[in-house]
Amino acid sequence: MRYATGLVLSIALVLAFYPGTHRGEATAAAPDATQRARLLHDREAAWRAWFTNDQERMKAVFPPDTIAINAGQETWEGQKETLAGAQKFATGGGRLVSLEFPRTEILVYGDVAVLYSLYRVETDSGGRREVQQGRATEVFLLRDGQWSNPGWHTDSGK
Repeated sequence: MRYATGLVLSIALVLAFYPGTHRGEATAAAPDATQRARLLHDREAAWRAWFTNDQERMKAVFPPDTIAINAGQETWEGQKETLAGAQKFATGGGRLVSLEFPRTEILVYGDVAVLYSLYRVETDSGGRREVQQGRATEVFLLRDGQWSNPGWHTDSGK
């Protein structure tokens, strides 16, 4: 009986202090199949918008409060710098050859989704091919029924 009482007390203490069991705390959930497909589609569309310099799409997806930490860059970027970078890539003759996300894990916290991915991008600029690959952590926020991408961090995976 003492064992059972101790076990019940231990379980009660764990539940009382375990993250996510208190009202108002966010707990992660895996997206359902529809939500996952939508997030993967919207994420790829965001990346392709950058590589094709689709300024209107990028303004809709990357809000003014965007914070981007890109692989190999010392400074962080906001929406303005992200738009300018896409324009510079396009006007410099840059072209997307391929875009792949070999692995993506998604956690959803209400209206916020975090995508953890491996990525591989191949570009062509004036006949010179370049491959960039690494890891990405991207934040998506559901606003008015649309996913926006207000922040990300990419690295080379090294």
